[in-house]
Amino acid sequence: MADSKIQIHALSAERVADFLAFFDGEAFSDNPQWSFCYCQCFYEDHAKIRWNSRTAVENRALACARIDGRLMHGHLAYRDGRVVGWCNAAPRGMLHALDAEPISDADQVGTILCFLVDPRARRQGIASALLAAACEGFRSQGLRVAEANPRSAAIGPAANHFGPLGMFLAAGFAIHRTDADGSVWVRKQL
Repeated sequence: MADSKIQIHALSAERVADFLAFFDGEAFSDNPQWSFCYCQCFYEDHAKIRWNSRTAVENRALACARIDGRLMHGHLAYRDGRVVGWCNAAPRGMLHALDAEPISDADQVGTILCFLVDPRARRQGIASALLAAACEGFRSQGLRVAEANPRSAAIGPAANHFGPLGMFLAAGFAIHRTDADGSVWVRKQL
């Protein structure tokens, strides 16, 4: 890890209060229009729900239920006992928003979706530490591939919520494919 004061812990029912404190507070302090998400977007099948009509109250409750039921995965970064970062990283099969984009090896793939870092803690290696923890978490679950979908042209923290492409490349990921919209999918064998 880049910062020895940073501790990374897997999301669990015992850490739900920390997760909620971060999402209710600093997570979207510089991007409040996304604060309703609670990282539920990719767990939902968008063919069955109207995402834009969902409320923060609904998504917060769903996050709590999913965390309690071990149906939401990710990692929290702590500094001095307080959450300063989050990475949503789950087995591909849990992420129903991706059901419309099937892949042949989905049962072997862990997908890294979102990074949120407290604005006061950015550029300190927290996202890289979360990325390393996500890959190790996938490995410990028996998954063989880590994938992510960074936006190579993203500018600014909100647009970079999938993580910067350079961070993935530096961590040993390689470009796997490019979508029609110009976004890239990167992969790393675990």
